[in-house]
Amino acid sequence: MPSAKLRRVSLSSLLAALPILFLSSLSPAQAQSNAGCQTTGSFEGFIASFRQQAASQGVSPRGLAALDGVTFDPAVVRQDRRQGHFRQSFEQFSQRMVPPYRVQKGSGLLKRHAGLLRQIEQRYGVQPAIIVAIWGLETDFGGNMGKLPAIRSIATLAYDCRRSDMFRAQLLDALRVVDRGDLHPSEMRGAWAGEIGQTQFMATSYYRYAVDFDGDGRRDLIRSVPDVLASTANFLKGHGWVAGGSWEPGSANAEVLKQWNKAAVYSRTIGYFASRLEGTRAASN
Repeated sequence: MPSAKLRRVSLSSLLAALPILFLSSLSPAQAQSNAGCQTTGSFEGFIASFRQQAASQGVSPRGLAALDGVTFDPAVVRQDRRQGHFRQSFEQFSQRMVPPYRVQKGSGLLKRHAGLLRQIEQRYGVQPAIIVAIWGLETDFGGNMGKLPAIRSIATLAYDCRRSDMFRAQLLDALRVVDRGDLHPSEMRGAWAGEIGQTQFMATSYYRYAVDFDGDGRRDLIRSVPDVLASTANFLKGHGWVAGGSWEPGSANAEVLKQWNKAAVYSRTIGYFASRLEGTRAASN
């Protein structure tokens, strides 16, 4: 996930951890009781006010309609409160996240999309193995993108007091993504903090870095593999990726990977996975 200061481990583990049945019975006030801050006003009032603010910043009726019928999700707030420091070592995490089947699948996708990945590398300077490694770690190559309505999740966190400024910016850009015609709100489903697409872009990263690489007129990071892979490369380039450079710990590119995910164990695992993929490709040539 392009980092938004979230300590995210993997989509599947977060979704599995959500105690949905219990949390669905909580009111907004109950969900916020342990926040360390106090959210004031109703969720409905917040949405009405935000709609006006978004309109004043140029969001058209098409984008504003994404807020229609949006409700508060207490499960998302609870998940936000449960975040903590990741305690697995790099060795433990990388072995769990880069099992043989994932290396094998990633190697196959490197071959299948070799032509596309060459074009992307020529344009953005990012090596194919890094792009495919991120793809595999984020959603198992598009197989597990999450099912939570992204607009609802982002709006909930924008209303909640803990990180409201950050998520209000995310919500505004989510509406801009809709306004631009990239996605319909019903298509925007993902993880609990609003990450969407095959490499789990936050809304602001989607708005800034998503590209229409297949030329169909929309930036579709849910269905279009060319758009997914090129947008991932564009994010890295936009954060200073050095074309052809190493991603070993301590390198400039290793620092760029930390912009993708602030958790050092995760960003290092991206490089580890990419090196494994490079090794399998070299062995097959």
